[in-house]
Amino acid sequence: MNFGIIGNIRKPTFLEVLVDILNYFDNLKINYYIESSSAKLLKEKLKDNVPTKRILNSEDLFKKSDIVIAFGGDGTILNVARMIGRKQVPILGINLGKLGFLAEVTVEEMKTCISEIIQHNYIIEDRMVLEARVPNRKKIFYGLNDIVIDRGAYKRVIELEVYVNSQYLVTYAADGLIVTTPTGSTAYSLAVGGPVVAPGTEVVMINPIAAHTLTARPLIIPDDSVIKVKSLTKVNIHLTADGQDELFLKSPCEIVIKKTNYTVKLIKQKRSSYFDLLRAKLLWGKDIRHEK
Repeated sequence: MNFGIIGNIRKPTFLEVLVDILNYFDNLKINYYIESSSAKLLKEKLKDNVPTKRILNSEDLFKKSDIVIAFGGDGTILNVARMIGRKQVPILGINLGKLGFLAEVTVEEMKTCISEIIQHNYIIEDRMVLEARVPNRKKIFYGLNDIVIDRGAYKRVIELEVYVNSQYLVTYAADGLIVTTPTGSTAYSLAVGGPVVAPGTEVVMINPIAAHTLTARPLIIPDDSVIKVKSLTKVNIHLTADGQDELFLKSPCEIVIKKTNYTVKLIKQKRSSYFDLLRAKLLWGKDIRHEK
């Protein structure tokens, strides 16, 4: 089994954890490859040279790895997932950030988790990915969490006319709109009042941002739906995928969003469930009245 190692080199603890995992792999004679920017960090900070045959650019790393270990926070996992795309390489997220909903394995659990992977004692979850297309533009935007259309720098609400499978839904007057996968239900969508949806549920959510009406509520639709959003307000609007990949568009314009034809594979531990994660990370169901 070949492990690929990639991480957020801006994380203060990454270097220390990287040295630890490389020593662990070397001692157990586990084969691994390390992404070039991480290897460069080792050389610059510690004068530690990784064998050249183990250093690969990200593209080659994903081709040669059976499993990619991504060190960082949830943003790192989202970025790595986008880079891997259709290659279907499973990702193990090691949390060096704050929340760690996607990168759920702690540094303290890291070696135990890797040992379980070597023993084939783990689960791979297939996570839905959304794609957003703008007519007459070649670039496709992919979101493991969400696709967001918002007002950008404009200071007033914008009007977004929404269709589902060519049927008119509603025209939102709002700061924007979030189209969310179950994975993204605990991200931006949750912050604006959306429901938590368990991974594997075959749905997509449409959630307005600060809608200018009390009757606007999140809507859950089948995941094979095609969503068309027309921006009616004549200002520049902002399209983002997972809060990372972005585009500014001049209105009036149209954006088509649907489930894409590949999934992202995330490695999960057998000894913990999604509901354990909800309770640990979001304090789900915790009654603070009982706290002293």
